[in-house]
Amino acid sequence: MKTLVIDSATEACSVALFDGAALIGGDWRMLGRGHAEQLVPMIQALPGKGQAERIAVALGPGSFTGVRVGLAAARALAFAWGAELVGYPTLSLLAAMAQREHPGEAVTVCTTGGHGEWFVQAFDGGASPLGALASLRPDDAAQSAGTMLFAGSQAEALVAARGQGTALPIWPDARCFHLLPDSEITAEVAPLYGRAPDARLPGAA
Repeated sequence: MKTLVIDSATEACSVALFDGAALIGGDWRMLGRGHAEQLVPMIQALPGKGQAERIAVALGPGSFTGVRVGLAAARALAFAWGAELVGYPTLSLLAAMAQREHPGEAVTVCTTGGHGEWFVQAFDGGASPLGALASLRPDDAAQSAGTMLFAGSQAEALVAARGQGTALPIWPDARCFHLLPDSEITAEVAPLYGRAPDARLPGAA
C-alpha cells in the first residue's frame, strides 16, 4: 500500500511517498512561511503526483496556520482519491528521528511554541510518550526536562539553559515517517495545537 505523508506543522514543510516502508520520493524545505503556496506543488512533484491509498498528516503542535494547511490538503486529497486518512503527532516523529541516531535512549522533544513558549514532551526509548504534551516558558522547560537527550528546533536553547545534555537541532521530515511507531499513528485526525487559542468567545471561562 502506498502512503502519502504530509508534514507542514512547523517552519519546515515536507512530503513523502512510501510503498510499504520503502521511500519512493520526497521533498523537505525550510519555509518559515508560505506553506499554503508550496505544499500542493511539492505533492504534485512526487511520483504519480503523490497519489496513494493512505494519507498520513502531521497533527501538530506547531504553527496554527501550518497545521491547518496540512490537514486541509490531506482531507481534500483523501476525499478525491478515496484514500484512508490517518494522523500523527509532530513531536512523536521528532522523537523517532532522534532515536535513529541514539537508539533506545529517552529523549525530550522541544520545539517553538507561541508567545515565547516551547512545546515540550518526553519519550521513552521506543518513541512512546512518557508524559503529556506541554507548552512551557523556557525556564520552566529547563527545570522540568528529565532526559539527557534533547531534539527539536529549541533543543540547543534548552541544553544551554540546563547547562548539560546532548542537543539535536532537527525539524520534522515526512521522509522519516517509516521510523514512527504504529502506536503513534491515529485515525482521529484532528489538530493538536498544544495550547489554548488566544481568542476566546465572550463569557468563556
